[in-house]
Amino acid sequence: QVQLVESGGGLVQAGGSLRLSCAASGFTFSNYVMSWYRQAPGKERELVARITSAGDSTNYVDSVKGRFTISRDNAKNTVLLKMNSLKPEDTAVYYCNAFRTILFVTQDYWGQGTQVTVSS
Repeated sequence: QVQLVESGGGLVQAGGSLRLSCAASGFTFSNYVMSWYRQAPGKERELVARITSAGDSTNYVDSVKGRFTISRDNAKNTVLLKMNSLKPEDTAVYYCNAFRTILFVTQDYWGQGTQVTVSS
């Protein structure tokens, strides 16, 4: 059974930090690109950060560059999102995502999400 379980969300003041964690099970974690998405009330879900299966390349949405860092530990089947200098506009539900494309078929898994609230 595939599971992605996020943790680490909460309420923080602007300028503060949080570290989100996503624990994966039920699939070969090291074969999958891992991403963090977020969805704020009334807005579409957006990609925040992505890391390759080997962890050798990352990319970020412009609004979080220099503040957020994505990393992964393939031995522990976890992906982290370290968030610094948080802003009220970072408030959203954050979702962990795993995907890979093999033989033109995409396998795509999602966690349940963790709420991040940044107060001004």
